[in-house]
Amino acid sequence: MPSVHLDGRKITDWRAFHAQCKTAFGFPDFYGQNMDAWIDCLSGLRDDDGMSSIRLGPDEVLEISVLHSNSLRQAAPAILAALEDCVAEVNQRYAEQGEKPALALLLR
Repeated sequence: MPSVHLDGRKITDWRAFHAQCKTAFGFPDFYGQNMDAWIDCLSGLRDDDGMSSIRLGPDEVLEISVLHSNSLRQAAPAILAALEDCVAEVNQRYAEQGEKPALALLLR
């Protein structure tokens, strides 16, 4: 299963979150560094839309592991909540297109 890792110890604010995501997901240089852009970039993982360096097959799921998630929960609970909501939003977009969910969030 394809996977990316985010380090919850290093996510102390939105800027740090988006910097890690840009690197981990291979977002383009013009990535908007907001959650709407995050959703848009991850909504085409099964397409060749150039919004991420990750490409999924029809039945693949991208595992997003947040390492040291307790640190993130303490330092920036709003970011963790937004991440959970946005993973659900991305998966909803796939479901609306008749596809299986593309993202799995693991808090470690």
